[in-house]
Amino acid sequence: MRTLKVLAFAGLLAAATIAQAAPATYTLDPHHTMVLFSWGHFGFSHPTAELGLGQGTLTFDPQHPEQAKVEVTLPMSGLDTHVPALNEHLAKPDFFDSAKYPQVTYRSTKVEPVGKDRFRVTGDLTVHGVTHPVVLDATLNRIGKHPMSGKPSIGFDATGTLKRSDFGVSGYVPNVSDEISLHITTEGSVAK
Repeated sequence: MRTLKVLAFAGLLAAATIAQAAPATYTLDPHHTMVLFSWGHFGFSHPTAELGLGQGTLTFDPQHPEQAKVEVTLPMSGLDTHVPALNEHLAKPDFFDSAKYPQVTYRSTKVEPVGKDRFRVTGDLTVHGVTHPVVLDATLNRIGKHPMSGKPSIGFDATGTLKRSDFGVSGYVPNVSDEISLHITTEGSVAK
């Protein structure tokens, strides 16, 4: 009988270890996700705008971070430059043509660990109906139980650059810079 209990305990322990090592899929929280981008404006300033998260998921296993996957959808209706007239202008056909292309998507294709809690994430970014690879330098901020919800949670920051002309959005280049700087911060939780 004792042997049976020991085997049962060993089996439970093994199952718990496997469950901890398994990847978790986190739903990204739109209230704690910011996708910020900035550009040069005639050499005078560097305005910043935000594109709000529609939905997103991140699958991550700390034991195998190279297998991570991220997918996000950003609705163009969430574009906020903090200047209403500029929001309207950027939605028009000579820029984002938001009526025809109502969302931006990003899907990772490769994740490379490059140091403690740091990763190079390559993915396909689709903007204005055009898809190009974009590389993000990501930092794992924290992984663990969220103190407010009690759910398993994760948080990352990421930076990168892209050329808007690669996506067919080239109005006013070079006076309004072709290169766009990205800064992303996000957190997500596993549904209970």
